[in-house]
Amino acid sequence: MFRRLRTAEGQSRSAKTVEVFGWLILVEGTIVLFAPHFTVSVLGIAPLSDQAANYFRLVGLLVCGVGMLYVASGRLNAEGFVFASMLDRPLVPIAMAILWYLDIIPGPLALIFSIQDFGSFLWTLFTWRAEH
Repeated sequence: MFRRLRTAEGQSRSAKTVEVFGWLILVEGTIVLFAPHFTVSVLGIAPLSDQAANYFRLVGLLVCGVGMLYVASGRLNAEGFVFASMLDRPLVPIAMAILWYLDIIPGPLALIFSIQDFGSFLWTLFTWRAEH
């Protein structure tokens, strides 16, 4: 299993899209984890208190875990995970719109997550359809 993880033997193109998406959110999670104040300044969010920065770091850690799951599943060519990700990612813009509407998260953050998740969903979907 570790050899397959290292070499990605037999990886389909749609699994590669899942892996790339995983690397993207793994990098984003790492930036949030280690530089929460920089992250909120880039997103145009109000400065964080120390406690809020620590909670934001926790979110970064969770995002890193999801990114690792996507990377490993893509590298291992987990076709079921690729399909499941196509069920999940189109729902992100809806969830972000609700969270923004309820004033739980700021608009720029909701927009970035929506564009990233839905764009990667379309990439995986078109690649999946071309393969099948």
